Amino acid sequence: MLTQTITPNTTYEFAADVRWVKTESLHVTLKFIGETSKPNEIEHALSQIQATPIEMRFRGYGFFPTPKSARVFWVGIESGTTFSGLAKTIDETLIPLGIAKETTHAFNPHLTLARSGSGRPSHGKEDRTNRNFQRLQEKLTTLPHPEFGTMTAHEFFLYQSQLSPKGSRYTKIAGFALR
Repeated sequence: MLTQTITPNTTYEFAADVRWVKTESLHVTLKFIGETSKPNEIEHALSQIQATPIEMRFRGYGFFPTPKSARVFWVGIESGTTFSGLAKTIDETLIPLGIAKETTHAFNPHLTLARSGSGRPSHGKEDRTNRNFQRLQEKLTTLPHPEFGTMTAHEFFLYQSQLSPKGSRYTKIAGFALR
């Protein structure tokens, strides 16, 4: 729920032409691995990571890549350095397995809520206007800065994603405790 005045059903009315993420698919990506032939080695390496539970505050929102050419609607996550530290540790832990270190994007913790139905923009077209989120953006600007609550993560997971025309399906492979 965005605020007391907007329920999930009315939110859909403000962006009917987008694909809303199913509740069971909500996740925060710490590291995108891509296709691999080493799932057992990855699982073992991740099981060696020691990190503490992560306090998270969900607040604010935004659009990737830009509000004008929005393809993704997201809610922000504030967590200090603990969350980004875990992402960095995961990144560095997987380098010996031949999984490249993330160099193109700084870790930006967020929860994706919806994706544009038109797919990803072509190279060089990041500023092309995409009106799928326009009504939602207009409504959100009339509301106070949203606060969505807090939570503590006590574990992280290794998932396999399978793409399909209906969206991605995620299968949990393993869980790793944060202590």
